[in-house]
Amino acid sequence: MSDKRQFYIDGRWTAPAQSHDFEVIDPSTEAVCAVISLGGEADADAAVAAARGAFDQWSQTSKEERLALLEKLQAIYNERSQEMAEAISVEMGAPLALARTAQCGSGSGHIKSLIRALKSYEFDQPLGPHAPDNRILHEPIGVCALITPWNWPMNQVTLKVVAALAAGCTMVLKPSEIAPLSSMLFAEMIDQAGFPAGVFNLVNGDGVGVGSALTGHPEVDMVSFTGSTRAGIAISKNAADTVKRVALELGGKGANIVFADADDKAVVRGVRHCFNNSGQSCNAPTRMLVERSIYDQAVATAAEIASQTAVDRASVEGRHIGPVVSQQQYDKIQGLIEKGIAEGGRLVAGGPGKPEGLERGYFVKPTVFADINNQMSIAREEIFGPVLTIIPFDTEEEAISIANDTPYGLTDYIQTQDSEKAARVARRLRAGMVQINGTSLGAGAPFGGYKQSGNGREGGVWGLEDFLEVKAVSGWG
Repeated sequence: MSDKRQFYIDGRWTAPAQSHDFEVIDPSTEAVCAVISLGGEADADAAVAAARGAFDQWSQTSKEERLALLEKLQAIYNERSQEMAEAISVEMGAPLALARTAQCGSGSGHIKSLIRALKSYEFDQPLGPHAPDNRILHEPIGVCALITPWNWPMNQVTLKVVAALAAGCTMVLKPSEIAPLSSMLFAEMIDQAGFPAGVFNLVNGDGVGVGSALTGHPEVDMVSFTGSTRAGIAISKNAADTVKRVALELGGKGANIVFADADDKAVVRGVRHCFNNSGQSCNAPTRMLVERSIYDQAVATAAEIASQTAVDRASVEGRHIGPVVSQQQYDKIQGLIEKGIAEGGRLVAGGPGKPEGLERGYFVKPTVFADINNQMSIAREEIFGPVLTIIPFDTEEEAISIANDTPYGLTDYIQTQDSEKAARVARRLRAGMVQINGTSLGAGAPFGGYKQSGNGREGGVWGLEDFLEVKAVSGWG
C-alpha cells in the first residue's frame, strides 16, 4: 500500500491543510492499494492562488517555449509508460494489456496530437482585407479547473491539461478520488519536465469538497469537466454565479445501427466495442439497432460473443475484460440488469451476479438483452458496464428515430456497405461523433457531444480553442 497523501501545489508536493485520509481500492481484489488525502476549501484556495500567481508570466510565453516543454513532457511520458500502465491497471481495473495500449497509449497520442495542433495554430490573425487595421488575437482564458473521471484517466487528463498548457493557461487538476494514482504520476512528469511553479497544480478530493470549491471559485475562469450528466448539471449551476466558461463531456447512450447489408463482422465488432474497458466508456455502442431481416442472427451472434468474452483480474495477462471500478458501480449495474429482466427484456447472455470463480472483486458478467424497446430503462440510462441491449427496426427512418430518441448525443455508429446510405444517415444522427463500419476517428478529431452529452470539444485544434478567448483589436499598426 502506497502513501499518496500529498498534493502538488506551486511546484512542490505539500501536505493537505487538514488530514482527511481516503483509501484507494484495487477493484480486482477489493484490497486497499493506496491512501490519499481528500482536500478541502483551503487546499483548493492554495492551488488556485498558485495558478493565478503564475498566469501573467506563463500566458505571455511564446509558442516555441511551450512547445519545448510539451515535447519534453511527451518524452518523459513515453519513457515512464510502463509505470503509468501499472498505475491505471491497479486503480481502475483495466487489464494490463489494455492499460499498456489503449489506456496509457491514449495519453501519449493526445500529447502528440496537441503538440501538432499548437505548432500550426496562429494566435494572431488579421480580420480580413476589408479591415487591414483589425487583428484577432486568441489568448489563454486564464485559470482553469480541470475535473477528470476514473474510466479513462490519462485520456481525459492529457486532453485537458495539455490543451490548457498549450493555450497558455494555468490550472488545478482534480482527478477522480477513486482512481488518482495515474494523475499523481502525471504530476511527477510535469515536475520532471520543468514547467514553472504554479502553472500546473493537483489537489485530490471529492466532488462535494474540492470539486465544489473549484467550480464556484471566483478566481477560476473556466471549468472543464468529464463525468456524469448529473454532476455536469450541478457544476454548471455552481459556476453560473461567476459566469465562467464551462466545458462538459458527459454521458452517452450510443446507437449502433446495423443494416441488413452490413459486413459479416459488424455485430461481432459492435459487441466487443461495447464490452471494451468493461463497458466503462461514455462513447460505447450500448444500443445495437438491428434491421429485422437479420435480427435473429445478430442476437445469436451477440450472445455467442458475450459467452466467449473472458473476465479476469486486471493483473492477469491476456485479452479479457477486468472488473468495474467500485462497489457502487457494481451495485448500479446489477440493479439495472435486474430492472431489464423485470421490464421484460429477453436475457440471452450473462445476467445478475458475478462470473464463476470471481467472487472477490467487482466483476460483472458480459450481458446481452434482446427484444428491447427504446423506452425501457436499460435503453434509456447509461449503465456503464458490459451490458448490451439489442433493438429491432424495420426501416431507415425508424432506425434514425430510435437512435435520436435519447437525451444523449455523444457517439453513434453505422454499419452498412451502402456508402450513400451511410452518409445520409450520418447527417441525420444527433450526435457529436459518428463512426461508420468500425473506422476510428483520426488523431485530433473533435471529441464531444450534442444535447445532454455536453458542450465544447476536446482534441486537436478544437481542444486548444476551448481554452482560448478571442480579442478583436482595431487600429493595429
